[in-house]
Order: sequence, then structure tokens, then C-alpha cells
Amino acid sequence: MKVYIIGAGPGDPDLITVKGLKLLQEADVVLYTDSLVNDELIAKAKPDAEILQSSGMALEEMVGIMIDRVRSGRTVARVHTGDPSVFGAVLEQIVLLKKEGIPFEIVPGVSSVFAAAARIGAELTVPDLTQTLILTRVEGRTPVPEREQLKDLAAHHCTLALYLSATLTKKIVAELLDAGWEPQTPVAVVQRATWPDEIVVRTTLERLHDDMREAGIRSHAMILAGWALDPGLHDTDQYRSKLYDKTFTHGFRKGVKA
Repeated sequence: MKVYIIGAGPGDPDLITVKGLKLLQEADVVLYTDSLVNDELIAKAKPDAEILQSSGMALEEMVGIMIDRVRSGRTVARVHTGDPSVFGAVLEQIVLLKKEGIPFEIVPGVSSVFAAAARIGAELTVPDLTQTLILTRVEGRTPVPEREQLKDLAAHHCTLALYLSATLTKKIVAELLDAGWEPQTPVAVVQRATWPDEIVVRTTLERLHDDMREAGIRSHAMILAGWALDPGLHDTDQYRSKLYDKTFTHGFRKGVKA
């Protein structure tokens, strides 16, 4: 018996992995983040499974339940939103599980950053434009390491994906402008990506705060910023990779002269 830490995906119950769904359906105990994970997905658990909501639990209570159930001979599915490895607070759970000798396995899921990009039809790493994606959040009540301040990360002028930052838009705008970003830099905000009540806002850096306020977005939002988010990219063939270039030789294709 063990604990399976499963990424449920961003919201759409069909966006869990095949393995994640199989383990969920086989689990004796399902402990899930009820404030973020779709109840339609949890409904796929077997009828006699013990279903527990974790939103009101402290760390020790939550992990204590997992330890108790595994020791009683039951399999536990600990279901997280998105992918557990990104802002999933799984390390602290793993530390306590390991102290008690409880085996665990992490099953990856679809992160909200990739769900948001899919919903707006964006490629986040565009050849000759940007080849780097930084996943981070803005410092608010919870600090970030000094060397990871947003202004410093933004100095790379690559694509940014900002988690947990919907109430800090004034700070986002100020720090990116201080890093030399243009006011017209494209920004896309996707609230509750892939849920039925999803909201998408296409804007610019200088309009970000006002447009999010007008849309009433203050939580559950992914903020994507950078020129890879420019809607105009759908109308140009300027940025092409070498992957499908007929003149580019690789192990599976012989190049031909242009």
C-alpha cells in the first residue's frame, strides 16, 4: 500500500492522465483539494472509497490521515490540482511521509500554465523570438527568495508565467516596466482554465491591472506575459523552427538545397 500524489489537471475532468485516472478509480481513500479539483473527477472514484476534502485541514492532520490509512492496508490517492510539482506544496507532505516510512509515488498532471496556453492557442517558446519560459509568482504575503525577485527574472525578457499573482497586478506592471519591458507587451490572463466558467482576458502590460479589475479576476488565474502571447503571431509565418525546415538535416531527414 502507498500514497499516490496525483495531478488532477487544471479543471476539465478529462485532462487527468490515464494513469492518474486509473489510480483514482482503484484507490480505497481519496483525499483531494476540494477548493480546486473538479468534483466531477472525484465522482469517478469507486463507490466504496472513502472521500475526504483537504481544504480545511492543516498539514499534520492531512498527512496523519494518509499515514493511518496506509498502515491500515488501504491505498490513498492524494489528488492535487494541476501538476503536483509546481506550487503543489508536496515536499512538506513527502517529508512527513518519509519520516514514517510510508511509500509514495507522484503522478504528474497538466499544469494550469499549459492549459492556459492551449486555451489561447499560444506557443510559449517561439523560435527567434523567445526560447525560455519562467514559471514563478509575485512576492506578496509569502516571500520569494531575494535572488528571484520578479524584476530580476524579467530582465531576461522571455515568456513569464505567473501563478498565484492575480491580486498583485500593480506590482507586476511596475516591476516589468522597471525591467525594461515595453508598455505594449502582450499579456494573456486565463482564470479557471478549462472550467465551464473560464474567463480569458487579452491585454497589454500597461492595461493589465485595469482590465483584470474590470473582469473581476482576483484568484485562480494564470498570467502569461511576453511577445509569445502576441495574437498577431497567428497571422505571420515569420517565426519558423528548424524542426520541419526541408533544408535542415537531422537524423530522420536529409536536408535539401533551398
